[in-house]
Amino acid sequence: MRIALSQLTTGPDPQKNLLLIEEWTRRAADAGARVVVFSEASMACFGTPLAPLAEPLDGPWAEGVRAIARDTGTVVVAGMFTPASAGRVANTLLATGPGVETSYDKIHLYDAFGYRESESVASGARITTLDVDGVRLALATCYDVRFPELFRAHADAGAVATLLAASWGAGPGKVDQWELLVRARALDATLWVAAVDQADPGTPSGTAPTGIGHSLVVGPDGTVRERLGADPELLVTDLDVEEVAATRRRISVLANRRPELWS
Repeated sequence: MRIALSQLTTGPDPQKNLLLIEEWTRRAADAGARVVVFSEASMACFGTPLAPLAEPLDGPWAEGVRAIARDTGTVVVAGMFTPASAGRVANTLLATGPGVETSYDKIHLYDAFGYRESESVASGARITTLDVDGVRLALATCYDVRFPELFRAHADAGAVATLLAASWGAGPGKVDQWELLVRARALDATLWVAAVDQADPGTPSGTAPTGIGHSLVVGPDGTVRERLGADPELLVTDLDVEEVAATRRRISVLANRRPELWS
């Protein structure tokens, strides 16, 4: 399956960001991508007041993404914000395109490194998978990468790849942590992890996470197959779906689990 990771930098204006999504999706479609993955906060960057710009999944911004997916014949995954209770929002990944219509609300909220996402964001409560051309994919968002049980749940649900969208916070050691965690989650669940981060904006961002770039694609054996640097760039790559089954025959970590000891 050919996918594209769109490592761009979004700003505070949802309509301008929608134009970027259209431009990059068309570039990916021209390169033959079937699935085009954008980062967390594609609708608007963190540091922007989220509640006033949040829209439902049938609102105009999501409809704009659907039109782009429909016009290009691709499945588009993009981060947006949807209304939630108590004046908060959900940190949502919309996945839409021919034969696909679903969404994922980020389960693990980024209350770390001096930032408290839970003050403005409500957490999700379910995993999300989608089937594209008979291939099952799963969705995850940024801080989720620190929780291996989610990725094992993706594997248990039949996914051969997790699409991980992020707006990774900068700081000492954060690039190393990003790669280490993505590789570890691929090994934990013996599946592909295609991780797209926002590009490094090149300016200080205070405490709000923006992005560091370094998007990467990791195989089910934990090896890095493709990676980007810090700047905006499009990565188009092919995932070998059959490699997942072959890896699981060699590395039987899922079959060898002993969940009865921890429940």
